[in-house]
Amino acid sequence: MLGREVRLRWRTCVLRLLAISLALLLCTHFTAELKRRSWSPERPVPKMESTDRDLSNKRPEEMPSRRQVIYVRRSSSSSKAANPHTHRRDNNKPIRWHIDLQPWASSSHSLDSEAIRFLRYITTTQIICSRRMKNGQTDQSVDASKPWTVCLDEKFNLAHQIRNKQCRVYSLGLGEDDNNFEVNMASGGCDVHRFDPSIASALSHEGERLRHHRLSIDWRDPNPVIAKHKLHITTKKLSSILSEFGHWKIDVLKADMESAEWKILENLILEGVVEQIGQLVFEIHLHWPGFEVSGNDSTVVRYWYSLFKELERKDFKLFYSYKDLSKPQMFLKKEMFNASSCYILSWVNTRWT
Repeated sequence: MLGREVRLRWRTCVLRLLAISLALLLCTHFTAELKRRSWSPERPVPKMESTDRDLSNKRPEEMPSRRQVIYVRRSSSSSKAANPHTHRRDNNKPIRWHIDLQPWASSSHSLDSEAIRFLRYITTTQIICSRRMKNGQTDQSVDASKPWTVCLDEKFNLAHQIRNKQCRVYSLGLGEDDNNFEVNMASGGCDVHRFDPSIASALSHEGERLRHHRLSIDWRDPNPVIAKHKLHITTKKLSSILSEFGHWKIDVLKADMESAEWKILENLILEGVVEQIGQLVFEIHLHWPGFEVSGNDSTVVRYWYSLFKELERKDFKLFYSYKDLSKPQMFLKKEMFNASSCYILSWVNTRWT
């Protein structure tokens, strides 16, 4: 009996010893594992480069999207290569609601001082153009009643665009009969879009490159409620037309808007559309303030001058000025300052070099 009791106690001790040893072993293992995970540095992220064999072993959702990367790179490079000299309008720019008015020409705010400054500005060219083209013709002997003038100096890119049949011209008018400029520019290889609300049909073609649109360019879009009831409304902003046509640049913008040019030009500046234009050829009218231009005479002239200074800030330089002597020599309904009621001015965007 004594021997059997001794054997039972010995077995019990051995089992307890084994249990304790196993518990210590498990604790040691778990402690080491936790310590390794907590203190060991992270393995570096593997590079994207891998062999075709490695890629074939991965699931479809783990495969890198090569098509997406290639698309992004190609679209970025192709947009720059398409025309590195032009600039897309930045839609993230804050909206401007008014232009920056220039300081008064004198402390007296007199009409004389404002008019003298303004007339000196529009009759003094800011840049030399050695190769000018009038009415779409290089023959300078042509006698034109309205010399719509563009610059073909190589540094300004228009001549290159014409040679490659890639230039685009927009012509804004109100019942104008003289279309020599548009016809000649189209014959020279430009795509010409002429906008005039007096055209009989909504869209007509004259040759392969000249299109007539029954549209009037305005400085604001029509009220959608009114437009819904008047389907014949043909007034739109230039930015709306560019969006509808899918155009984001104009090589030449010609405008004869019978005193609407001031508010249209203001709209082009405020919306940043002017930055999408290579050359401006405008007929300006000085016999009255213009549509929706308010204030006394001094304020009006200051506003005109400020518009042109905004163009200058956008790197537009005046290279041609024509005083129309066939029109009444009036300035804000006054015969003064030896001014005409009508001038044709041409600017070139020097960023397009």
